[in-house]
Amino acid sequence: MKDVAARAGVGLKTVSRVVNGEPGVTADTERRVQEAIDALGFRRNDSARVLRKGRTATVGLVLEDLADPFYGPLNRAVEEVARAHGALLINGSSAEDPARERELALALCARRVDGLIVIPAGDDHRYLEPEMRAGVATVFVDRPAGRIDADVVLSDSFGGARDGVAHLIAGGHRRIGFIGDHPRIHTATERLRGYRAAMADAGLAVAGSWVSLGSTDPGRVSVAAADMLSGPEPVTAVFAGNNRVTVTLVRVLASRERAVALVGFDDFELADLLRPGVTVVAQDAAALGRVATDRLFRRLAGADLPAARIELPTRLIPRGSGEFPPAP
Repeated sequence: MKDVAARAGVGLKTVSRVVNGEPGVTADTERRVQEAIDALGFRRNDSARVLRKGRTATVGLVLEDLADPFYGPLNRAVEEVARAHGALLINGSSAEDPARERELALALCARRVDGLIVIPAGDDHRYLEPEMRAGVATVFVDRPAGRIDADVVLSDSFGGARDGVAHLIAGGHRRIGFIGDHPRIHTATERLRGYRAAMADAGLAVAGSWVSLGSTDPGRVSVAAADMLSGPEPVTAVFAGNNRVTVTLVRVLASRERAVALVGFDDFELADLLRPGVTVVAQDAAALGRVATDRLFRRLAGADLPAARIELPTRLIPRGSGEFPPAP
């Protein structure tokens, strides 16, 4: 800064005002300081700034897998809100591993992020209590925190699944299968609960062979679908618990002679361009990210808020795959 001040012929305070965007500098002086900054390649020392202000202007995001299409819009929304508040986003993927989630979250805290947004992989988040008491604002997304009180922003997984299965029932289906994610995952159990509620509302029994929870690996999903679609009373429709399951089922069902109705939870790219288009229960991943990050920055601004559960609605989008009638 001394070099910049000497080159521009101004005092250190004037350079500081220009660098930090503060008022009180004439346009001509600001131009001379900026020319000196450009010529000398000056960069503000953010480490020193952190020591003075006690904030790093960074937030951390721990998600399941950035390669998953669901998390792309969510990540982008978090980044946009953070940027609007002058903050940098640092993210990492837990790969659905609770130990890796903990490692990432604590590593971000060690780097003194101001706040954390976490898509939980585990069900015990007491390890974050000391960080939260120390002032690290923390909001959970898509699934609630385990064993602590914290803000969470969710989609209505139960209601969305119930609506999707009710849509199949309204189309005449009585034997409907459900293929979902691991039962330890909150969204998987909530969507299964919605499936069972829709069946119960219609007075329909659920055979044990119609429900399969586990890995979203295509091989596992394909085997589960083959089991449901075989035997003397095969299912005539399937509800998929997330977009990865849906994509596998699109491939499996395309090879069958008889049409099987399909409704999936989560929209995905090109779902509307397939023939038939894939009927989905869509959740707004970007809205989840925006609402969660807005909540985070309200806390960072000093708002005294009780821990809240914020649930966003889903939307059924009929496109053709969920409107096939039951096979005779």
